[in-house]
Amino acid sequence: MENILLKSSNTEAFAPVGTKDEIEAIKKLDLPLTEDFRRIVLENRPLIDVRAPVEFGKGAFPQAYNLALMNDEERHLIGIRYKEQGNASAVALGKTLVGPVKEARVQAWVDFMQVHPDAYLYCFRGGQRSQIAQAWLKDAGIVIPRLKGGYKAFRQFLMQESERISAASNTLILGGHTGSGKTLLLHQLQNSIDLEGLAHHRGSTFGKFVTPQPSQIDFEDTLAYALIQHEAKEHRTLVIEDESHNIGRLYIPKPVFSSLKKGQFILLETPMAERVEIIFEEYVINALADYRKVYANEGTQQWYDDANKGIDRIRKRIGYERYSSIKILFEDAYRLQENSGELSAHKVWIEMLLAEYYDPMYDYQIEKSSIPKVFRGCAEEILEYIQSHA
Repeated sequence: MENILLKSSNTEAFAPVGTKDEIEAIKKLDLPLTEDFRRIVLENRPLIDVRAPVEFGKGAFPQAYNLALMNDEERHLIGIRYKEQGNASAVALGKTLVGPVKEARVQAWVDFMQVHPDAYLYCFRGGQRSQIAQAWLKDAGIVIPRLKGGYKAFRQFLMQESERISAASNTLILGGHTGSGKTLLLHQLQNSIDLEGLAHHRGSTFGKFVTPQPSQIDFEDTLAYALIQHEAKEHRTLVIEDESHNIGRLYIPKPVFSSLKKGQFILLETPMAERVEIIFEEYVINALADYRKVYANEGTQQWYDDANKGIDRIRKRIGYERYSSIKILFEDAYRLQENSGELSAHKVWIEMLLAEYYDPMYDYQIEKSSIPKVFRGCAEEILEYIQSHA
């Protein structure tokens, strides 16, 4: 079973095979299969992804861990050998490359299974890579199910369920000016999905976190998990924040976005002073802490540079005069921060940014929106309204 060949029409989509006799021997083991994908989602079941790291990096499932059967270099070399010299030569290379590391890779799977005994495993199509991994684990005394159809089938299930559930959902869309505390309110609800949280982005010009967003595929898979888990709770409504199609560099799949936008609109009204405090806490206090964790002594400078870029990006939208005023206020606040450690001066430019940029833009969007508006009020009033419709 150590003979491994990557067979594909291109070097990016390999599937390993052994000799004909070895593949037949694996099939006769009658190793367990599962296609109960819904259960995997509802139980947040751990998954072993035996695909190569390059495949895993393009997209994987929540609770999936990459413990590859072959690393990227092995996968690449065997694929080239197959194309250039054929099956027998590639099988021989597979023995040479993978044979010496088999024990270590099996041990990694065994170690994982000892911590996660309920795990399943998968490869791209649920074929020979995951069968080989199952067989090697069985030799080590562990029986683990593999996903029928592998990554491809599970991914298809998630995308179909996203479209079905979003189309059937009774959606309450929570809107409000920037800094109103919409995300804070969402986190107090049992029937909400935080789209910005899944996308790891605040959904605004200044909304980027210091750590990167997930891949588009990872975002879609995580959203599918959230929708399936929401449906299982049997709430009457689904509450989401009022989002555009794009959240940072990611986008909500068009059919899902269109369905979610067919809901009813609720407007959160928060006084300017509270909004400034919310933005200050998140974009200055918390952001500085995050930047310092990532960049250590360079964190403050990196935060300053990124905030500056954010202000520069809106220059054409607000005009030179207002842009210059905000820029000066930001620079003054930063100098005070550097000299004394005092941060409160940042509230001045934040308030101007809200009043001169975000509020007019959002007011225009609300005026043009065709979504039915059913309620408006402060956080306490909206929380009570939503909970009565949960």
